[in-house]
Amino acid sequence: MATSLANTTFFSKTCSLFIHTNSLKWFAFRVPFSSTSTSTSPLPLKKKWRPPAASALELGGVKIAKDDIVRDDPMNNVPDTIFTKLGMQLHKRNQHPIGILKNAIYEYFDSNYPNKFNKFDDLCPIVSVKQNFDDVLVPADHVSRSYNDTYYVDSQTVLRCHTSAHQAELLKEHNHFLVTGDVYRRDSIDSTHYPVFHQMEGVSIFYPDEWGAAGLDATEYAATDLKRCLEGLARHLFGAVEMRWVDTYFPFTNPSYELEIFFKENWLEVLGCGVTEQEILKRSGKSNNVAWAFGLGLERLAMVLFDIPDIRLFWSSDERFTSQFSQGQLGIKFKPFSKYPPCYKDMSFWINESFTENNLCEVVRGVAGDLVEEVRLIDNFTNKKGMTSHCYRIAYRSMERSLMDEEINELQWNVREQVQSKLNVVLR
Repeated sequence: MATSLANTTFFSKTCSLFIHTNSLKWFAFRVPFSSTSTSTSPLPLKKKWRPPAASALELGGVKIAKDDIVRDDPMNNVPDTIFTKLGMQLHKRNQHPIGILKNAIYEYFDSNYPNKFNKFDDLCPIVSVKQNFDDVLVPADHVSRSYNDTYYVDSQTVLRCHTSAHQAELLKEHNHFLVTGDVYRRDSIDSTHYPVFHQMEGVSIFYPDEWGAAGLDATEYAATDLKRCLEGLARHLFGAVEMRWVDTYFPFTNPSYELEIFFKENWLEVLGCGVTEQEILKRSGKSNNVAWAFGLGLERLAMVLFDIPDIRLFWSSDERFTSQFSQGQLGIKFKPFSKYPPCYKDMSFWINESFTENNLCEVVRGVAGDLVEEVRLIDNFTNKKGMTSHCYRIAYRSMERSLMDEEINELQWNVREQVQSKLNVVLR
């Protein structure tokens, strides 16, 4: 089985549209701890913890206040920690691994398809439910639409889960384009998952005379061109590697494929792609055309190309990280500078019917931020009364400094308090 690198479950130009249409809403122990041991013992009550306030930001020339995105309403599930990531745009930093990789992909398309692909990397990440799901044919009952998986601002507005949220709009005016941007998904906590990451997607449109001249039907022509293009991109990024195509399923392409490469003795999934569903083209006024589309996760590829072991490092401002990379230098190998050991804390509680692990991770991340390295279920059981208990092990570790016992104890205290109050579980 290949190791997944694409993070491409899915392959409003302006935020001002959102600002004027956001009225609808939806959902949305001071006892000794050791920094080298685990603990599941209950903690005494302490003063209530409050998350830090976030500031306003500007996207696409439009000022957005925290209250526009993070609302004190049970139907909104965007935390302060996510709001602070809006507008950071790591993909536009030319000396950052994400920006270096984006520019390397641009270089491939500019060299092989000069002046053909329009590039967009500043489209607003606040989009409508229609853009994010309906326009790319995501089924109404698909799990990605759930409150558990997506950040909802209100019932009609989300933080985009994928750059494909702009596909339908761009298809009306462009035939060939690349879209790069930050995307948002509620997710687990470990070294390869983060609730904000960066995607690039590409789309290319073809006309009847093109596949007619080649003596192929429309779908075969588009699929052949797609594979030729993406195999070239893989060689551009990874060198002369062995490749294979795997049939898969996406709601918005048919046929659909994943491209895998044999790299460092493993098969690695690089991206997802396929021939665009005709219904998407029809809705964009291109019913006589055929198209292909691909989507890839920049962090996943950058972790492999730059040997970056933890996805949290991409958000580090520590000069020991940022100074290691230079504009135009793809594949510089990261030299670790942190030898600090993790600190593990265990927490057990009786769950309820509404409990989900993504919700737990949101709470933990809201308290500890990037100091939490992993949240992992290590034990569970159901008693004779039908009550189910989960025990999670939380790993705390800074990439930049040693964490003191007092600091970890404070974090664990706040995590326990927030988990109990926000998730309505019973601590053990």
